[in-house]
Amino acid sequence: MAEQDPYAASSANIFSQKNSRPADDTVFFSIYPDFTLNPTSPPPTITSQLQSLHLQILQTLSPFTSNYIWQHEPFNLTLSPTPIPLHLSGKLRYGDNLEDEWFVVFLLFQTSKHFPNVSIRVWDSDGEFLLIETAFHLPRWVNPDTATNRVFIRGGFLHIIPNSVIPTTPSIHEALNLLRNEISTRAPEGVQRQLENRLKEYPNRAEKNVHKVRVRVPVSVAKVLKHEPCLISLAVEGFYDRDIDTMKFAAKMERFLGNGGSGEELVRVVVRMSRAMYAQLVQQTFQAPKCYPALPPRSDVGAYMEAELGMKIACGFEMIYQLKKRQGMEGKGSTWDAFRQSLERSGYFEGLLPGSNEYKRLMQNAEEYYKNSSLYARESATLSAPVRRIDEILALPESADDFKDQELPPSDDDSWLYGGEDELNTALQERQKEMELYNSKRKQKSKEQDGPSNSSDNFDLKDISKSMQAFVTKVASYEGAEVPQDRNEKDVDFDVDRFMKDMESFVRRQGNEDTGSDVDVEEGSSSDMEFDESENESDIAEPYDDDDEGGAAFMHSYSDTLNEELKGTTLSNTFVRANGESIKKDEGTSTAAESMEEDFTPVDVDFNLVKSFLDSFSSQDGLPGPASNLLGLMGLQLPPDASKGK
Repeated sequence: MAEQDPYAASSANIFSQKNSRPADDTVFFSIYPDFTLNPTSPPPTITSQLQSLHLQILQTLSPFTSNYIWQHEPFNLTLSPTPIPLHLSGKLRYGDNLEDEWFVVFLLFQTSKHFPNVSIRVWDSDGEFLLIETAFHLPRWVNPDTATNRVFIRGGFLHIIPNSVIPTTPSIHEALNLLRNEISTRAPEGVQRQLENRLKEYPNRAEKNVHKVRVRVPVSVAKVLKHEPCLISLAVEGFYDRDIDTMKFAAKMERFLGNGGSGEELVRVVVRMSRAMYAQLVQQTFQAPKCYPALPPRSDVGAYMEAELGMKIACGFEMIYQLKKRQGMEGKGSTWDAFRQSLERSGYFEGLLPGSNEYKRLMQNAEEYYKNSSLYARESATLSAPVRRIDEILALPESADDFKDQELPPSDDDSWLYGGEDELNTALQERQKEMELYNSKRKQKSKEQDGPSNSSDNFDLKDISKSMQAFVTKVASYEGAEVPQDRNEKDVDFDVDRFMKDMESFVRRQGNEDTGSDVDVEEGSSSDMEFDESENESDIAEPYDDDDEGGAAFMHSYSDTLNEELKGTTLSNTFVRANGESIKKDEGTSTAAESMEEDFTPVDVDFNLVKSFLDSFSSQDGLPGPASNLLGLMGLQLPPDASKGK
């Protein structure tokens, strides 16, 4: 068996979105400058312009992000590896803190306001989540299948490329060119207002989402929090996502309690974290390691809570430090996971069972190849970055005395943690009002289009006949019946007399063939069956010599044939005549006069139509069926049959 090349099996699609679903707790964004769409400058110049734009954007957003505590990772941008078109891209894992995702949306809108010549996309695992937020205000044609490459942020507004401009799914180039050329793509005002209401509290809401709390921690932890307060996110991540392996690191506390721990002094500091982080720390029970300094007695509630929270932070730092150190040495982070998954998808392991000798051999080959690749070097450097920074801080000559006699602000009120029900109910009520308003508008619009109300309390059976008549006058496509906007309103030019003469001629010809006539059919009928567009109205209307006799013969022949076909059926008995009587008489007792009267009494079409609908609807017994479905398509809803069950 030939040895497979792991890189050849996976390098082409290691980061392909087609092969992996976006992470559930990650938001993605891309920024497309206009100068990259149809570049006239050489690629190095375009790259230089992108790098300059990158720095300008980060500098513009710095006042909003400098003091913000992110749940997992900070907002950042990189040059996209996708070359066509060149753009800036980024992703941010927000985890349990949904506020991070909407703060990113706020930052992207701010970017579009300061840089009007860029178009921005933002999405997550749910797809175009901005459309989900504004669902009650969107045009009816917008749905997840039709929204691909149509939703952008530009100039401080949300843009949706309409299907009237590009009926099929646009390419990213087509969409960006439309936006650059200022085609009318701005989303409806209702959509804009909904997003403005969602974002209007930022950046103040971002600051409100930060919770400050006093804690008692070892000096080593205090030093890290003093110089790199944003690393609190790593500590909370290490504590909240702990497992059996990382708990072993916390049991020893080798890095943050290096001198045995029992004699380590705890100092008081104020920590800034997101509300989600605070909830993750407070609402989990955790037993302090044996090597950790003794906590104050529980009777001293304030001091005990400060020390307990500080202990969780310290253990979180120890667990994440050791985990990142090990991952950095192995280089097995998210990049390795993507590399391994791509090998599995490409069939590199050939369906072997994990743990088998052949599987282990192939895995070892893949690991060796990965360690010799540039992916390993980059991933190792990324994973080791916080470890190196913590080592640098801990090497600073600071002691417990540097943290004593400090004026510390009190902890923020955490009543929000226990009173969230009111806020949730308020949000649900707002959504309910929004839904009710949307439904009321739809009902009102339906009434205006369909005519009188079809409620069960006051239902007019004439509506069925009227709706069906309106329905059959409409044209139908694969999407349903609809009235074309530009249809020709002129009457159809149909000459009944000429049509009957042609049909009569055709019947005579058929009759001649059947009787073996020697008359030349082609000679006698070709002129009758061909319509000459050059003929004027007088020519067409010119009567034939045998008009009366031939027409009568044709009608008798047609009527006799039709009656012969229907003689053995009971079809005629199912209709109600205009006099309100149904034809259900016995053939033996029917007189000639009655038969003649029945023949000339017209059928009440509307009455029979409504009667058939009601019979079919009643037979459904309240279940879905063809009658209720068709009535529903016409905007009608019949009341339940009150006679059922009696």
